[in-house]
Amino acid sequence: MKGLVRSVAAASVSLAALMAAGAASASSFAVRSGQSAEGLGMAYAGAAAGGIGMGSMAWNPATITMFPGRTSNWNFTYLNANGDYQPTSTTRLGSPFGPASPIQNGTGNLGGDGGFIPASYSAWQLTDRFWIGMTTGAPYGLRSKADNQVHAAQIYGRSAKVTTVNVSPTIGYKVNDWLSIGAALQIQYFDASLKQANGIGPSAAPVILEGDTVDFGYRFGFTLTPFQGTNIGLAYRSEIRQTLEGKLRGAPGAPPALPVKANLNLPDSVVFGISQVINDQWQVHAGVEWTNWSRFRNIPIVSRLGGRPVSSLNFQYDDAWYFSLGAEYKYSNALTLRAGVGYELSAVNDRNRTIYISDNDRLWLSAGASYQLTDKIKLDLGYTYIDVKKAKVNYNGAHPQQGAVFYTAEAKPYVHVVSAGLTYRWDDPAQTIPVHPVVRKY
Repeated sequence: MKGLVRSVAAASVSLAALMAAGAASASSFAVRSGQSAEGLGMAYAGAAAGGIGMGSMAWNPATITMFPGRTSNWNFTYLNANGDYQPTSTTRLGSPFGPASPIQNGTGNLGGDGGFIPASYSAWQLTDRFWIGMTTGAPYGLRSKADNQVHAAQIYGRSAKVTTVNVSPTIGYKVNDWLSIGAALQIQYFDASLKQANGIGPSAAPVILEGDTVDFGYRFGFTLTPFQGTNIGLAYRSEIRQTLEGKLRGAPGAPPALPVKANLNLPDSVVFGISQVINDQWQVHAGVEWTNWSRFRNIPIVSRLGGRPVSSLNFQYDDAWYFSLGAEYKYSNALTLRAGVGYELSAVNDRNRTIYISDNDRLWLSAGASYQLTDKIKLDLGYTYIDVKKAKVNYNGAHPQQGAVFYTAEAKPYVHVVSAGLTYRWDDPAQTIPVHPVVRKY
C-alpha cells in the first residue's frame, strides 16, 4: 500500500508540471514526441504492442499487463520546433491584383525557445491477471509566436497557445497466456489562446480568443501473443468533444470582453503495433497509426449572451497517417541501444495550412538507449530529429480562413526533440506475483 501511495503522489507532481506543455510535433497541434523517452528513441515503433516500455500505455491500455509488480515511469521532454514564413509574392489587399499591403515582411521564427513536456505512467499488479494504473500526459499542445508580431499576415495570426493535461485511470486484464485487454478513462483539460491583429497597419490592436474546459473520452485495446516472442497490439482512442468557454477580446464592433463558447471535436485514432524478439540481443518493432483529423473542420465561435455565431475557425483538415520501424540491441545485461525511423502524412496541406503552424509531411530519425542501473531503477534517453517538408501558406482566395489580405509564404521547418526517462520498481522484483510478460524488455 505504501508503494501505491508513493506512485500516486509522484503522478500528481508530474500532473502539475504538465501545465508547461508547449510546441507540437505531430499533425497540427498533436504532441506525439512527449509521451516516452524510451519510445522517442525508436520513433514510437511498436507502441501499441508494448515495444516502447510503459509509455505504451498512452496508446494501448492493455499493455499495462506487461509490467509485473508496482512500477512507475516519468519522462521529461524538451521540444524545439523551428519554422519561419517568408513571403513568396507581394502581399496585396482585396484580391491577388489589389494594392500592395503596407507591410511585406515575414513572421520570423514561430517556435520561440521550445517547450517542456512531462509524462508519467504507473502500473500496479493486483493479482496474476488484473492490473490498475494511471497515465498523465499532454496529447495536444502548441506554442507558436511570430518573432515579428507586425508581419504581412498578422490579421490571420500573431500567436497561438494550446495546453492540455490528460489524466487516464487504466485497468488491464490478462485473459490467458496469449490475450490481454485494457481500458482507460481520459480526463482532459484543454486551454487555448489565439491572437491576431484587427487590421493591416503596424499599430493594429490585438484580437484575442481564449477559453478552457475539462471533458472526457476513453481508450481501449488488446494485445495478442500468437507465438513466443511475438506480440501484436491494436487500440482505439476516442474523440473528445471539448466544450470551451471563454472570452473574445478586441473584436471590432463587439463588447470589450464578449463571453463566447466553442465546440472542438478532437480526433479519434486507431493504432496497430507489432514487436518481435529475434534472439537474445535483437528485437524489432513496427507501427501504423491513423488519426481522424477530418472531423476537425469548421468551429463556430458563439456568443454566450445571445447565442449568435460571432466568428468561426475553419480548418478543413485531412486524416493523418504515421508509419514507424525500430530495432533494439542488447549490448550488455545493463545497456540496450535502439534506433527508429518514422514517416507521417500530415493532416495539414498547402490548401488549409495556417500561419500559426508550419506543419507538413515529416520524416522522423530517432536514436536512444536504456541503462538498468539497479534491479529497481532504469534510465532512458531518446533523441529525434524531425525533417518537415517545405510548408506553404496560401491565403490566395481559396483558403478556409481567407480574409482581405492575399498572402503567400513558405517555411522550411525542422524539430529537435530530446527526452529523459526514469523507471522505478516500488516493490521487490524477487517477490512479484508470477506473470510472464509477452514482450520482455531488457
